[in-house]
Amino acid sequence: MTFAVAIIVPAAHAASPAITEYRNVISPILEKHCYECHGDGYDKGKVAFDALETDDQILQTDLWLRVLNNTRAGLMPAEKKPHLSPTEQAKLEHWIKYAVFRIDPANPDPGRVTVRRLNRVEYRNTVRDLIGVDYNTDHEFPPDDTGFGFDNIGDALTMSPMLMEKYVAAAQTIVNEAVPTAPSKPAEQVISGLAFDGTNAKQKWGKRQLTFNDASNVSTTFKTALAGTYRVKLDLEINGTYTPDPGKARLIVKVDGQEVRNQELAYHDEKAIAIESTHKWQPSDHTVSIELQPTVPEGKKETITDLFVSKVRVEGPLEKSQWVKTENYERYFPRPVPEGPKQRRAYANELLTAFAQKAYRRPFEAGDDMGARLAALAEAYYQEPGKTFEQGVAHAMAAVLSSPRFLFRLEAPAAHAQGAQVADVDEYSLASRLSYFLWSTMPDDELLKLAARGELRRNLPGQVKRMLADPRADNLARNFTGQWLQARDVEGIASNPREIHIRDAGEEASLRDLHKAWRASDEATAKRLAAYIDNIVDAKPDFDNDMRKAMRRETEAYFGYVVREDRPVTELIDSNYVFVNEKLATLYGLPGITGEEMRRVTLPAGSPRGGVLTQASALFVTSNPDRTSPVKRGLFVLANFLGTPPPPPPANVPALEASEGDFKTHEPVLRDILKVHRENPMCSSCHNRMDPIGLAFENFNALGMWRDTERKQPIAAQGNLITGETFNSVAELKRILANDHRQEFYSTLSRKLLTYASGRGTEYYDVETIDGIVKRLNANDGHFSSMLMGVIESAPFQKMRVQATATVAN
Repeated sequence: MTFAVAIIVPAAHAASPAITEYRNVISPILEKHCYECHGDGYDKGKVAFDALETDDQILQTDLWLRVLNNTRAGLMPAEKKPHLSPTEQAKLEHWIKYAVFRIDPANPDPGRVTVRRLNRVEYRNTVRDLIGVDYNTDHEFPPDDTGFGFDNIGDALTMSPMLMEKYVAAAQTIVNEAVPTAPSKPAEQVISGLAFDGTNAKQKWGKRQLTFNDASNVSTTFKTALAGTYRVKLDLEINGTYTPDPGKARLIVKVDGQEVRNQELAYHDEKAIAIESTHKWQPSDHTVSIELQPTVPEGKKETITDLFVSKVRVEGPLEKSQWVKTENYERYFPRPVPEGPKQRRAYANELLTAFAQKAYRRPFEAGDDMGARLAALAEAYYQEPGKTFEQGVAHAMAAVLSSPRFLFRLEAPAAHAQGAQVADVDEYSLASRLSYFLWSTMPDDELLKLAARGELRRNLPGQVKRMLADPRADNLARNFTGQWLQARDVEGIASNPREIHIRDAGEEASLRDLHKAWRASDEATAKRLAAYIDNIVDAKPDFDNDMRKAMRRETEAYFGYVVREDRPVTELIDSNYVFVNEKLATLYGLPGITGEEMRRVTLPAGSPRGGVLTQASALFVTSNPDRTSPVKRGLFVLANFLGTPPPPPPANVPALEASEGDFKTHEPVLRDILKVHRENPMCSSCHNRMDPIGLAFENFNALGMWRDTERKQPIAAQGNLITGETFNSVAELKRILANDHRQEFYSTLSRKLLTYASGRGTEYYDVETIDGIVKRLNANDGHFSSMLMGVIESAPFQKMRVQATATVAN
């Protein structure tokens, strides 16, 4: 018997269309333009295109995202090498976006957003709009972590057990302050701690500050209009540093000269002290005084412990016949409290359902018995001996403010087809996305009513226009620019104006001689040099907290003007106007400006100012405490305006000052020092990109003031960008950035705003969305509304991944 054996040889695996296009179209382009650095044995940046062999190696999304960004920015091919032709660039971009990234323009991926906790700003604003209490989250909560440059990023907004405890405590404090517990009560005066004045009275965190190290005696007065019994409650707080201090102080509190407390205080990290006393008074003036006497010898005072005077609350007359109607009672309890238990429970359900739905920014779903559960919680509390109905409702309200439904921005998809992977967010989610984007707070009644009718999405342009006209839109300018442009940092970063002015004047040798004279006890020489240096410093504008505040306010006002007046976004780089008040105008050398109000001022012809890059805030935050930093300023422009930040520096790079010793004949300026620094091959590639940009701003010192010389040497601001453009001044650089690099700026600003709006960093699949926003900007002369509506109408803002929807328990 003969058997026929058939040998089946598998057909060769057919290459995917993406791989075929790579080998036939893209690889020849790369070989022509890129192999000099990334092929034929070269792997600059650890990239060698001719080493990509497998499909997985070829289709790396992170690699091609870098290629896309660098070719668009003109950074690839390298300097002095021929760039891709428009046709070649178009072929490369098309392959990257649609073959590697597999973007479907008709069904874009909205991305994954981790459920977002309210950050400190959003929590404070939401509580204020919901319940009318301005709770100081900056003092009570730890700083929020940031991601991608912003503090509203879902992945960064974690919830620790300690923070949850703080939220529970905050909810109780807020409700206690806002919600009345009876329809009438004794009249009340609340006197701020800042009203106390006297010996060694200081101010910190909006409170009157006394210290254990200094003897203090402060007092305040108030008036009573009726005869009767009064209760005086004084709220104090001990607040020490992280290092325990053996220092102690004796506290003596008097009311109308009568001692009501005499005790010794010791160190505590945080400890509240409540002092209460009652008095029979006739109508008259009264005084509360606080004396603090240090009780430890001078040598044992190691750190500073603060005693804060928060407030004094004066209640009375306490006689019930003199009680007054409780303020805001009708806001929370619009009808009299019923007598019957069933009616009380129903009333509590009604009140708490309305409050919770507003706090949660959406109605309860069908079958959700949250209102009944909250009413049961309130009932269990107000049935306790000595408790009132109002106290029970307030107790349940505190539970609402501690719920994940309040603390987190929970979202839901709109109705969608079964099995769909992407859906629109529902209208309530859209209302919250819109309000927290533009206002940093909860949706108002109009947004929620439109959402309830299913009409918000179709009325977006009108609602955006309404919201931008609202004062709450100042939060967009404050919180977006505060982080994008680091304007938030202006009031907190360290600076030494005296050292800056002395360096600018080239008088560092005089300062060294002054120190020598003091050490040598040469009083005459020391006084002469001190007077000479003081004259240099005193001739400059005062750089105080008001100046810092004005610098921050200018950036916010400028961005707000671009938003509300719908100006071209390139005016953020270059314009003919600034926003100043009297204080900031002295720094800018603009005469004739008086008053605290920030106002738009047209600059004289030839002024180097205009745009945010030459605002004092940007120049200040990109400087060192005692000098400018061309490196920081160059990096600031590359990262925030061109979207091409260099990689982090290698480890153990010496400070720039280490190169000063190479100069024996004169004190070098920063341009000289950076030239030496760039001779290090490890540093040159990045500094060749950063330094020319940063050095263009050297006519502005570390405080943002104009100067013509540094260390008595003229400043040279000319330079060459890595992309080939040349400039002779900062004004010319700004024009190059606003015109020749407009597309990179459009793309970078769109990406920053999309990140801030969506609460996540952008990914490779967002390229099509950002390109669409840039296209809108190009079609509308770059007006801000084009970018804003492009973000709001984009898939990341309007849609969500259905499979990524998380359910959070109550």
